[in-house]
Amino acid sequence: MTTTEQDVTALDQPIGADATANLWLHFTRMGAYRDTPPPVIVRGRGAEIFDDRGRRYLDGLAGLFVVQAGHGRRVLAEAAARQAEELAYFPLWSYAHPAAIELSQRLAAATPGDLDRVFFTTSGSEAVETAWKVAKQYFKLTGKPQKTKVISRAVAYHGTTHGALSITGIPAIKQVFEPLVPGSVRVANTNLYRAPVFGCDPEAFGRWAADQIEQAILFEGPDTVAAVFLEPVQNSGGCLPPPPGYFARVREICDRHDVLLVSDEVICAFGRLGTTFACEKLGYVPDMITCAKGLTSGYSPIGAMIASDRIVEPFLRGTTSFTHGYTFGGHPVSCAVALANLDLFEEEGLNQRVLDNEGAFRATLERLLDLPIVGDVRGDGYFYGIELVKDKATKETFDAAESERLLRGFIAGALFEAGLYCRADDRGDPVVQLAPPLVCGQAEFDEMEQILRSVLTEAWAEL
Repeated sequence: MTTTEQDVTALDQPIGADATANLWLHFTRMGAYRDTPPPVIVRGRGAEIFDDRGRRYLDGLAGLFVVQAGHGRRVLAEAAARQAEELAYFPLWSYAHPAAIELSQRLAAATPGDLDRVFFTTSGSEAVETAWKVAKQYFKLTGKPQKTKVISRAVAYHGTTHGALSITGIPAIKQVFEPLVPGSVRVANTNLYRAPVFGCDPEAFGRWAADQIEQAILFEGPDTVAAVFLEPVQNSGGCLPPPPGYFARVREICDRHDVLLVSDEVICAFGRLGTTFACEKLGYVPDMITCAKGLTSGYSPIGAMIASDRIVEPFLRGTTSFTHGYTFGGHPVSCAVALANLDLFEEEGLNQRVLDNEGAFRATLERLLDLPIVGDVRGDGYFYGIELVKDKATKETFDAAESERLLRGFIAGALFEAGLYCRADDRGDPVVQLAPPLVCGQAEFDEMEQILRSVLTEAWAEL
C-alpha cells in the first residue's frame, strides 16, 4: 500500500493550517512551520497511522517508542472508559485505590530480584527525577549524607525535568537551561562502532567502558557518589547495546563502592527488547528501575520508579516520609489501562513475538549495509539504529552543516513523504532510528527496508 492510497477518507478541510496558531509543539523548531503547516495525525490502526489528508504511513517508531500493542486497540480504550466511570481520579497521597494496588503487584511480580516497591509517576522524566531523589534520601537515612552525585553516559538522554536533564549527557539540549542541578558526572558510552581500538574484542571494550564508571567513582570520591543511571540499550547516539559482560562488571563496581545502579528502562521495558524488563534479558539486577512509555502502550500517561526492598527499608521506619509525589501519579484510568495492556501482552505473546522475530528484523535492516552511506546497524529486539557515514572505510562522519542538511534538510522529510514515520537523529553521530510496534512482522520489516533504501540512496546521490 502506498502513501497516496486513500485508505481512509480525508477530512473535508485539513486542519494542519491551524495547528500552530495556539499549539506549542515539543522539541520543534516552530519557525519551520511559519508558512507550512505541520503534519497532523488523526488516526491509527495496528502499525499504521493516517493524516488529515487521508494518507497512510507505517509507524516505524511506535509513536515515540510507546505504542507497543499497536494503534486502535479497543480493549484498551474500553478499560479506560470503565475505570473513568467507576473512579476517574483519586490521589495516592496517603490513600490507595484498587487499580494502583493491582498494578503495583503485577509489576513487582515481573521484576528481577527483590524490586518490589512501585512509586507511580506520569512520565519517564518524573521516574528518573524520583530515582535520584530516592537515592539522595536513602543515603541520608543510612548515615552517608554526602552521597548525592550521579554518573551517567555521554550522549545519553534521561529526561527533561531539571534533575533528569542534569543527568542527561547531551550538552546541546542543556545549555539554554543552565545552571542545572549540580553533581552529575559523565563517562563513556558503549558505542563499539566508534571504539576502533576494541573493534575486534567486544568483551575488552565492555570491561574498559565499565571501568570508566569505577574511575569516575574514585575520582569523585566513593563517599560522594549515590547512583549510576544507565539505559539497557542507550537510545541517544543510535541504539547502543551493551558489550558482553558490561552490566555484570558495572554491578560489581556499584556493589564495591556502595553505589546504586538505576536501570533506566523508559524505552527498553515492556517488550521493546522482548522481555517485560530489559535488565532481565541482559542478566543484571539493578537497585531501581525507571519505566514509562510502553506500560500502557501510550493509551494513557503513566510512569514508575521501582525500588528494591533494601532501598525501601529505611523509608519504612518511624515517622520517615518520602516527601515527593505527583498529582496524577498512579492515576486510576492509567493504571487500569496498564493492567489491560499487560493482559494483552500475555494473551498475544508480544514479548515472545519480539524474541521470535528480532533476528529477522536485524537481518532485514542489515541488507542496507550494502549502501555506501550506511556504516553500522545496531540495536536489540525491536529497537535499532542505522548510523550514516561519509566514508565506510574510514567511518568518517558528517560535520554539523552536512548533518543539518542531510537529516533535517532531506532525510527526515523524505522518509515521511515516502510513507515511513521514524527518527532521523544527530544527538551524536547521524542515525536513523526504528522502534516499530511489537505487532509488526516481516511484511513491515520489508516495507521499512524498501523505503529506507530508496531514500538513503537518494540522499547519497544528493551528497
